[in-house]
Amino acid sequence: MTSIAPASFGAALLAARDAAGAQHYPQATLYVVATPIGNLADITLRALHLLQLADAVACEDTRHTQSLLRAYGIDRPGAQLIALHQHNESEAAQGVIARLAAGERIAYVSDAGTPGVSDPGARLVAAVRTAGHRVLPLPGASSVTTLVGAAGLVDTADGAGGFVFAGFLPSKAGERDAAVLRLADEPRSVVLLEAPHRIEALARALASLGERPVTVGRELTKQFEEIDTVAAAALPAWFAASRDRTRGEFALVLHPRPTATDDGAEGERVLRLLLAELPVKSAVRVAAEISGAPRNALYEAALRLRKEGPADENG
Repeated sequence: MTSIAPASFGAALLAARDAAGAQHYPQATLYVVATPIGNLADITLRALHLLQLADAVACEDTRHTQSLLRAYGIDRPGAQLIALHQHNESEAAQGVIARLAAGERIAYVSDAGTPGVSDPGARLVAAVRTAGHRVLPLPGASSVTTLVGAAGLVDTADGAGGFVFAGFLPSKAGERDAAVLRLADEPRSVVLLEAPHRIEALARALASLGERPVTVGRELTKQFEEIDTVAAAALPAWFAASRDRTRGEFALVLHPRPTATDDGAEGERVLRLLLAELPVKSAVRVAAEISGAPRNALYEAALRLRKEGPADENG
């Protein structure tokens, strides 16, 4: 988190009370509270008010959250912080439900950003709803929407718009490569997240997507924030250009797949040439990179062409 002295937020706490204090905050309710992804000043006034009002704060890491609260000038005893993370979420959720049943207001925060988005929180929310208690979200920072807003995504000519959130791809090389292969056929933009110790492996896997643009967001909202857009094939070289580029947390946007031209005729022409020299999977992959045609359509065409066999030289 960007360091700001606690005294800097004295006015913000007063503003939070004035702006949000008159609103209704029902008891026996779980409040899902988004917190900054790097810059402490990105907290909302309603979040500041609720973090003071709640009877307890459930959190991914009690030490991290205690430091965060103190940075805002909010001091809570350790007994009011409930550890709830990916390893104990289901069990700890039952303790939260018991407190809700007693009429308490419970806030839940992950270490950064919006809970339940590649962070713990989803199982807690599901359990609380199943138990019949209310869940209220307090929106705020998210690396996903932060990078999408800076990526300059434009709908493709065939109308493919919006984006898909894929989060973290598998850590094992084979599973990650298979996931990237599936993404190659996704016409919409795709948002990915990655940790620093795996970012170079992800870059190598995405390089197979050729000229498809990728926007990289590193250390979003922090002092050394970096946002750049490069071709997928150039990603490994982009990271290798500076060791600093492999440090920090990452969000990436895979831009929309280029629209196939001529109803796939160009892709099939290239595919037909490649099939004479390469196995089906290799021919499909290369033809997709050259033409921009979707891999699934090219694969079906390859099977059809192989079934038809070589053209008759007299015909």
